[in-house]
Amino acid sequence: MRTIWSGTCYLSMFGLFKKKSEKEKLEDQYEKLLGEAHKLSTVNRTASDAKAAEADAVLKQIEALD
Repeated sequence: MRTIWSGTCYLSMFGLFKKKSEKEKLEDQYEKLLGEAHKLSTVNRTASDAKAAEADAVLKQIEALD
């Protein structure tokens, strides 16, 4: 299988048009929320805690799928 470099991600020749599963979408959302929580932690602790709580809710959804 050939891998092609395209900007910021690798595209597989056969996985180019593969749709993400619900679990993959939730994992991406979880990582995004954790990153936002980390960035906010130095500026606004209350907002950071809220983002962390959102991330925790998404993690529970991921665990429910397993």
